[in-house]
Amino acid sequence: MKHLLFFLLVSAMGFIKKPVETSWIRVNLLGYKPSGIKVAVWCSKEKLAVDSWQLTDVSTGKVVFTGIFLKSFGAYGPFTETYRINFSSFKKPGRYYFKAGNTISPEFSINENVYDGAADFCLRYMRQQRTGFNPFLKDSCHTHDGYVLYGEKAGIKDSTYVDVVGGWHDASDYLQYATTSANATYHLLMAYRDFPKVFADEKQANGLEGSNGRADVLDEAKWGLDWLLKMHPSDSVMFNQIGDDRDHMGMRIPKEDTNFYGRGVERPVYFLSGEPQQRGKFMNNTTGTSSTAGKFASAFALGSTLFQKENNNYAELLLDKSLSAWDYSRKKEGVTQTASVRSPYIYAEDNWADDMELAMASLYNATGKLAYTSAGIIYADDEKVTPWLGQDTAKHYQWYPFINIGHYELVKQLKGKDRETIIGYYKQGIEKVWYKAKQNAFYRGVPFIWCSNNLTTSFAIQCYWYRQLSKDKSFEELEQANFDWLFGCNPWGTSFVYGLPGNGDTPTDPHSAFTHIRNYPIDGGLVDGPVYGSIYNNLIGIKLYGPDEYADFQSNLVVYHDDYGDYSTNEPTMDGTASLIYLLAAKENELNTKPKKIFLHNYGAIIRGDTTEKKLAVVFTGDEFADGASFITQTLKQQNVKASFFLTGRFYQNPSFKTYIEQLKGDGYYLGPHSGNHLLYCDWNKRDSLLVTKDQFQNDLLYNYDIMSSFGINAANANYFLPPYEWYNDSIAAWTKELGLQLINFTPGTKSNADYTWPELKNYKSSNEIYQSIIDKEKSSGLNGFILLLHIGTGAKRTEKFYKLLPKLLAYLKTKDYQLVKINELLR
Repeated sequence: MKHLLFFLLVSAMGFIKKPVETSWIRVNLLGYKPSGIKVAVWCSKEKLAVDSWQLTDVSTGKVVFTGIFLKSFGAYGPFTETYRINFSSFKKPGRYYFKAGNTISPEFSINENVYDGAADFCLRYMRQQRTGFNPFLKDSCHTHDGYVLYGEKAGIKDSTYVDVVGGWHDASDYLQYATTSANATYHLLMAYRDFPKVFADEKQANGLEGSNGRADVLDEAKWGLDWLLKMHPSDSVMFNQIGDDRDHMGMRIPKEDTNFYGRGVERPVYFLSGEPQQRGKFMNNTTGTSSTAGKFASAFALGSTLFQKENNNYAELLLDKSLSAWDYSRKKEGVTQTASVRSPYIYAEDNWADDMELAMASLYNATGKLAYTSAGIIYADDEKVTPWLGQDTAKHYQWYPFINIGHYELVKQLKGKDRETIIGYYKQGIEKVWYKAKQNAFYRGVPFIWCSNNLTTSFAIQCYWYRQLSKDKSFEELEQANFDWLFGCNPWGTSFVYGLPGNGDTPTDPHSAFTHIRNYPIDGGLVDGPVYGSIYNNLIGIKLYGPDEYADFQSNLVVYHDDYGDYSTNEPTMDGTASLIYLLAAKENELNTKPKKIFLHNYGAIIRGDTTEKKLAVVFTGDEFADGASFITQTLKQQNVKASFFLTGRFYQNPSFKTYIEQLKGDGYYLGPHSGNHLLYCDWNKRDSLLVTKDQFQNDLLYNYDIMSSFGINAANANYFLPPYEWYNDSIAAWTKELGLQLINFTPGTKSNADYTWPELKNYKSSNEIYQSIIDKEKSSGLNGFILLLHIGTGAKRTEKFYKLLPKLLAYLKTKDYQLVKINELLR
């Protein structure tokens, strides 16, 4: 009857006209660091009707900070009035929302670790873009690339086969460009060099699960380097791109290669000739080899520096190729643009001095030869300011990369006047943008051209580098505004990164075959971003496939659509995501005075806490049985140990177990969910094959919480979820995150989770075997951060109960100086 009344009430509410929203408060959905700049933006389609705002703590419902609206920034885009809400002086960690009049913002966090893991999250998209073996698909694609075009200058006949399999797809089409791939590779290498402690090691070099002793970001950078080596196979041969716009004739999953090029599954490989090549009905404006070859030289040189200790032979090869690429860049000084066949859209790069400057700075770092630094200064003077800075428009990828990385690398080699001069070049560019940005509440001075999010990311990095090099914090708020824009502090109130944050408004219908055809997630992909209305209205082949959920926020100035049909604003790009990885690593790294806590993950679940601290958590799971409950609780009390218990809905609902649960809660143990009905989520042999739908999974887990609520336990105080059978996959982890929860699992390496087995099972382990496996693991590599899983009860077929050895085990762990803590204390 309750359910029926609720249904009728909801149905009736559907006929009540909702008040029309006219005001909104935009925040960084990813959150803010306590000591950092913190700004939200209030925007309205009406004139201001309120003069103050309040910040409310989500957990208590209490107002904790207030302020008044100061300077009006007037109209912007779809809004009549806009104000900035600067709350930087409020530093208390927590979960909050703003309220101004009747307008309430989305919830957001203030926390020191608010950006932790974000850079690694975006690496998922890079792995998903791999050509050759694709770890996301666990299959290979584009394995027949390719046949040469324009190779006459090197004595290569057209249609000659060359092996260039590897690298990354550029975006949602599957073209591959040397210029964007080299730039992406450099950003990944630089991210590892500058912030090595930020990145985890959870993947093998091929992108599959399992650590390999190398940070995942460095694995990804090496994937790029290995492809660039194929694209520069000899001193006289360098290739610029694989495929062309004929690829756009149909969307498909990468492994479903097509005959778009009339050569079966082979694709054309364009030789870097330094001469104009086809651009639709016309020819592009290529003038030389410097822009692309310079990027090769830089990536190879930095790779050589970073791999020197790990693999000296590989490092020497990269240095040789860097010098070769440098020679190639001087064959004919000028720019190389990309080629197209069916349409006029290309990467129309028009600058090259910045690429040469970076090559010189990188070669100095690799060789120590001062002549490279001297040459770098000359090139730096040729392009003082990246030309798009301060401009209203530019051609597609006209000034690329969107940041002059050479200035940053060169300055670190200089002293005195030369150093100050080049730092000053960064400031000049920032001031050009600031002149425009200070006139609107979003501090928006980046032009809304195609891939505006890539420009925004690069500009935020330039502001960060200027602040680091000069110690001048004058533009810190502008820097943060560009970062905030990417994650929700924009007119649409959305993050432009797929799946980040997991509980926020992010793209769900991007221009991608992965999502559109197979409903696969593209975690971590940075989409192109908003464009001028004038650009959008004049592009070929754009059509929205669904209602525009952001219709209220579109304007003649600028538009953004979360719609598969809009390739101009909602297509993720590989190089933009690589740049964002660097920016996110920088944000995670700065202002954090506490040592970095390294949590190990597997398929999206945390499987181990911080390995630098002698702490571990003993966790018990339960479903049908509780025969060990009395003995376990008595032992824990005697040894003064706080453990954690993850129990199913069936366990919580069992009247026979009620007393145990009440005792555990009363004694201060952690109580969490283990699913409602102990479902098997995925196939034992094919882990990627789900056995439940998203609705089935979430309804079952919410049922678990519904039963827990009768004991006063809710998601706010029990947000860790340990899955049934301790078996799950990436999808389960993602669905868990959507509910605002964190998936966890036991730490592998011992046999503790086999304490339920009985002699007739093939995987049976005796209590002595289990105990000894824990001792052996402690002696061999330690148990720091361990999540040690046991069962609160086992079936009658197991007569030898491992929990009887719990007193002995806990006493042993204490002699080794481990702190035995609850799961929330281990992972905080």
